[in-house]
Amino acid sequence: MFFDPAYFMCVLIPTLILSGAAQMAVRGAYSKWSQRANASNATGADVARHLIRSYGFEVNLQETPQELGDHFDPRSGVVRLSSKVGRQPSVASMAIAAHEFGHVQQYQQNSPLIAARGFVLPVAQYGGGLSIFVIIAGLMLNLSGLAWLGVLLFAAATLFSVLTLPIELDASRRAMKMLEEQGMLRTSEDRSGAQSVLRAAAFTYLAAMIGSVLNLLYYAMLVSGMSRRD
Repeated sequence: MFFDPAYFMCVLIPTLILSGAAQMAVRGAYSKWSQRANASNATGADVARHLIRSYGFEVNLQETPQELGDHFDPRSGVVRLSSKVGRQPSVASMAIAAHEFGHVQQYQQNSPLIAARGFVLPVAQYGGGLSIFVIIAGLMLNLSGLAWLGVLLFAAATLFSVLTLPIELDASRRAMKMLEEQGMLRTSEDRSGAQSVLRAAAFTYLAAMIGSVLNLLYYAMLVSGMSRRD
């Protein structure tokens, strides 16, 4: 199926274009706004510590050397900020740090979106990698039931991706709200720059979701065609 022209034209090429565009958007926004100081002169670590004190978040703060490796680890209760984000008082640093605390707030307020994604996580995590092999085995052995099982496993991974997009958008919304409430967006440039960085980051999740949906539809079409021939 990977030599099918339809796969290249309708799935692979659009996915690569979207993924490339998303990465360019992130790099472009980060490059621009990481060079603009925010009006509060607050580093990402300063923003993080301020939000921890203001909202009573029960998390620890750590630095990671990985560029754009900023994330919240709910299992260990740790927010990790990359060295540049943690140490630079830029608009990008402020937005990225606040975004991670948007995730902290989601978990501490038991967001239904987080709960829904957590429900499908085990199947998506382990079934997603196996799904392609199961689909191929079903197609090669002409076992439609096995092939459909692979499609269902891949559908779980796709659902995980679909749920991730609104979670990321919600974390960004929470981030902007917290920055506004704490008076850290002091100028229109702070506000527009933070929004630009967060929108670019959301684009990567949108691209990933579309790619996953396109693959799911293609696999379902293949298996459906085999089932009709049977």
